[in-house]
This record gives sequence, structure tokens and C-alpha cells, in this order.
Amino acid sequence: MGKFMKSGKVVLVLSGRFAGRKAVIVKNYDDGRTEKQYGHALVAGIDRYPRKVTRGMGKKKIKDRSKIKTFVKVFNYNHLMPTRYSVDVNMDKTTVNIDAFRDPALKRKARREVKAKLEERYKTGKNRWFFQKLKF
Repeated sequence: MGKFMKSGKVVLVLSGRFAGRKAVIVKNYDDGRTEKQYGHALVAGIDRYPRKVTRGMGKKKIKDRSKIKTFVKVFNYNHLMPTRYSVDVNMDKTTVNIDAFRDPALKRKARREVKAKLEERYKTGKNRWFFQKLKF
């Protein structure tokens, strides 16, 4: 069986605080590492999705409704469900990496980086399915 959990793949988080949220794999660790000896992935996802925007809204209201709250977390593969979609958002690997979890300031910086990249992608209008709340 081939490796299908690759960076850029959209996954659904199945358990925990972010269950039901969509995320993008930033880096995958198929064989694990010394701390976590199971397959896991560093993911960046959307905690709070952008709200609906209509034509009659003003610029300030559209700007407020287009905001996204993001998260950066390491998940076991058992708690992720891969989708057929992929998002080619190039995250800055120097800030969004596994070492960011050592220091809260680095983690905040990584989350800000992810937020900026995802909001930029949302404004282009590409990957619309990724930025919509999962209906189930």
C-alpha cells in the first residue's frame, strides 16, 4: 500500500478538541520519531471557519466575516481521515515545524503564520470546499 498521507493533503480530524475540523498536513512522520514511535503528522487547520458573505455587505463587515481561527497540532494517523483534496499552501517550514511546540511564543508565531497563509488563500477564492464548515 502506498503512502498517501503527504504534505498538502486535506484531512479531517476525527477526535479531540478539533474533531470535525479540516486541516492540511504540513509534515508527515510515517515511521515515527524517538518521542512518538507511531505514524503521526503535523497539521495546520481551521478552528473557526469564515462566515457567509453577501453582496450587500460593506467592506468592513466582509473583512470581519472573512477572519479565520487556526490551529497547529501533531496528530496520530488513527485520528485523521484523509480526503481526496489537497491544498497547495506553502507554509514557512522554519516557523511551522515540530520544534514550535517547545515554546509557547514559537507556537503562537506558527499559528499566526498559518492564519496569514490560509486567509490569503481564502481571499483568492480557490479551494472553496476547504473553507466551508463540515456538514454532517
